[in-house]
Amino acid sequence: MEITQILSFLGAAILLTLAPGPDILFVIAQSLSRGKAAGIVTAAGLCTGLVVHISAAVLGISAAIYRSALLFSAVKYMGAAYLLYLAWRSFKEKGEGLILQRSEYKALKSLYKKGIFMNLLNPKVSLFFLALLPQFLNAPAGNVPLQMFLLGAVFLVQALAIFALVSIFAEKIGSLLQHSPIGKRMNILKGAIFALIGVQIAFSKNH
Repeated sequence: MEITQILSFLGAAILLTLAPGPDILFVIAQSLSRGKAAGIVTAAGLCTGLVVHISAAVLGISAAIYRSALLFSAVKYMGAAYLLYLAWRSFKEKGEGLILQRSEYKALKSLYKKGIFMNLLNPKVSLFFLALLPQFLNAPAGNVPLQMFLLGAVFLVQALAIFALVSIFAEKIGSLLQHSPIGKRMNILKGAIFALIGVQIAFSKNH
């Protein structure tokens, strides 16, 4: 692959990562309420889920999901249900305000798992890579699967870097809001974000 090809893909990947979507909203919600460590660990979980989606796109599994309306619906409704469950949990914590203390190992481990599940249960992510990666391939260069994995790795690295920066920025905003009336309602806002993502996934279509 040529360097211009990779840089072109990197530019597109950065724009797509910064665009408002389930992943970045999920990271922001965790960072606002629990601090940058929570956001970064959540991002690591999301990126771990991306490894599975990228592999699925390369191996053609995404195409099978695309063709199977039943399988696509089953995965997306499980994802929507999981996000709505997280929203319900956040609404239950509505009176607790912001929690900006250093997270313990178990809490961070839980957030990492949440990031993985949230991404794995969104079939649109696999279809996204199935549509995106082929546009930046150099077919004459050969070894198309390797090229797709390389582009996937580039996407993962930039996504993790951007999510880390977003987590740091969101924590600063959370710190400013900690003792404000808005801060006391932050878990309600987080729950609303989770519910929005869940509804978005539930009504998504495989095209």
